[in-house]
Amino acid sequence: MKFIRLLLALSLSNGLVLPSLLLAAESKPQKKGAVGTQLVSDAAAIAPGQPFTVALRMQHDPHWHSYWIAAGTGYPTSLAWTLPEGFKAGPIQWPAPHMVKDTAGTITGNGYEGESFLLVEITPPATLAPGATVKLTAAAEWLMCMDVCMPGDASLEISFPVAADTATDAKWTQAIADARAKLPVASTGWAVTASHDDQSATLRLTPKPGTTHQPADLHFFAADAFTDYTKTNTVTRAGDTWVITGPLDAAADKGTKRLTGVLVSSNGWSAGSGYAGLAIDVPFQVERVVPDAPPSIPGSQPSAGSPPPAPSSLLATLALAFLGGLILNLMPCVFPVLGIKVLGFVNQSGSAKAKIVSHGLVFALGVLVSFWALAGVLLALRAGGSQLGWGFQLQSPAFVFGMAVFLLIFALNLSGLFEIGLSATGVGGNLQMQEGYAGSFFTGALATLVATPCSAPFLAPALGAALSLSAGQSFLVFTCIAIGLALPYLLLSIFPQAVRLLPRPGAWMETFKQFMAFPLYATVGWLLWVLAGQTKDDDNALLMISFGFVIVAMAAWSYGRFGQPHGKPGKQLFGRVFAAALLAGGLYTGWPKTAEIAPAGSYQVTWEKWSPEAIAAAQAAGKFVYVDFTARWCATCQTNKATVFHNDAVLAELKKKDVVLLRGDWTNRDPKITAELARWNRSAVPFNLIYAPGKPEPVILPELLTGGVVLEAFAKAAR
Repeated sequence: MKFIRLLLALSLSNGLVLPSLLLAAESKPQKKGAVGTQLVSDAAAIAPGQPFTVALRMQHDPHWHSYWIAAGTGYPTSLAWTLPEGFKAGPIQWPAPHMVKDTAGTITGNGYEGESFLLVEITPPATLAPGATVKLTAAAEWLMCMDVCMPGDASLEISFPVAADTATDAKWTQAIADARAKLPVASTGWAVTASHDDQSATLRLTPKPGTTHQPADLHFFAADAFTDYTKTNTVTRAGDTWVITGPLDAAADKGTKRLTGVLVSSNGWSAGSGYAGLAIDVPFQVERVVPDAPPSIPGSQPSAGSPPPAPSSLLATLALAFLGGLILNLMPCVFPVLGIKVLGFVNQSGSAKAKIVSHGLVFALGVLVSFWALAGVLLALRAGGSQLGWGFQLQSPAFVFGMAVFLLIFALNLSGLFEIGLSATGVGGNLQMQEGYAGSFFTGALATLVATPCSAPFLAPALGAALSLSAGQSFLVFTCIAIGLALPYLLLSIFPQAVRLLPRPGAWMETFKQFMAFPLYATVGWLLWVLAGQTKDDDNALLMISFGFVIVAMAAWSYGRFGQPHGKPGKQLFGRVFAAALLAGGLYTGWPKTAEIAPAGSYQVTWEKWSPEAIAAAQAAGKFVYVDFTARWCATCQTNKATVFHNDAVLAELKKKDVVLLRGDWTNRDPKITAELARWNRSAVPFNLIYAPGKPEPVILPELLTGGVVLEAFAKAAR
């Protein structure tokens, strides 16, 4: 044996290769759970500057599987390399996957079973000296599933002698060749196009001249999870063209420009080719569809060659505007407010006809004035070059928050938490009547505000035309919409006999009033959902908005409990002042903040997604790394962030050291984070680590953090 090793060393130092003397290029096999892993290569010796292949061999126990790059319910296998200086590792080359299932037959994702090889191309530096031996290390992580899932990991090492020329290893040559043959290939014999609508994506494959092979059992796997992995594809034929349609994933970005993935055929893509996967990377085609009606986004500019907005006649536009306003009364975002107006008519049913008519006219005036004001704002902004559409005010987080607060207070009033109205005080009839008219006018204005997000039938084309007409014609269109919205209630006031058809006032009215609060609560919930989308880039914005709602509700309670016009004057004054202070505090707390533009050169806290690869890359670049494992449901985590990352001394230290900030978000279940926490004997968050350049072991921070604790940890890590 000593003689063989001496002979091998001499041969390599002279640039010679004796294949019969080279050991197999493989790492020691490891078994974790239901999957065995090993690094293998078809290169028995490597040469300076010449790429070679290393594969992660995975052997799955029966019925167990691991995952492809677009996994589905799991996460893909990963490799984090530790390489000698000058070596470079390419990305994993993924074989064509198949749908994996649990023992009940439920599709759980896309992946691999049995034995699989994940290939990686390694490129050594051209300055590598023959005669040396190099060691490559890879940290592999995977998720293995059957009916349950568990994370797996292994640290694998493989060594290669360096020679003047490469040499192959007979043990793994065929296995690597077979694995390479299973890699998806770009289309050569097929013309491929892709398109999608709101529900599905469609691939069309037409054979090029000379292609006679007929694929079978086609299924498309989207690399970016664009299509729903739980659904099978629909495959049809249109002449020579294959049409493959798959439903979109619920989270698919419909603005995606290209479709990427693998189209699998059970019998390959050419006779005797052996490869089952066709690599797909094509742009989505825009299919020209001439609509029967104009675009659904009012105010948008028609594209070149598209039909002009309909209707072309001003009278037809006005008719559609009126009909659209009438139908707005049936929209769910309008009904809660107008239901309150119906309740007002019931209250007034015993009054004089003139009073009922006047309230109906004032309500209609409130609708008209609000529509005219909105039209004026839209036209003024349009004249200034702004591209706006109907409902534009809901693009303002401040407006949405204000609307939500107002509707919340209104709903709490209906629920009986407090009462609004001078009628409760018995103060003179003239003031009571004045307030009643103001209430009717304001209800009309409120109906306009909450109506704008709705897209009633016929309203979209009318608004689209209005925003392209002259100012006078546009005001006519908005006036017709307002008349349509107000007409049913105006008629109800003009013809009081219709009011008599409504139930008589009685105890049921209090129940009905409280019931009407729930549609308003639902509207507040919808507005909160809108705010969630508008403030998604701010971790704490939605939390503060929710706290603001709570404080506003407390203000309403304070007014109802202490500030109502009964009891001692001092108690009333206290209740009203306290309620006003709480209301101001709630508005201040929840008001969506506009991000301040930081001065040039100031430090910006920017978080990147945690992964072992991200830590390795930052350390390889010689940087400090701060890792924060956190979750939205962790109150301590939020306190730590508020304490530490608004501390001037900490921010200065982060800037000075050019620290890479990595966040592991455990808000939703994440097996990779769970496994990482378990590696440190932790099972909860917060958990924070600081890595120093060149030091593999981090400094572990305590659960409760202060600026001083973090600064001390940085100093300890640097020592």
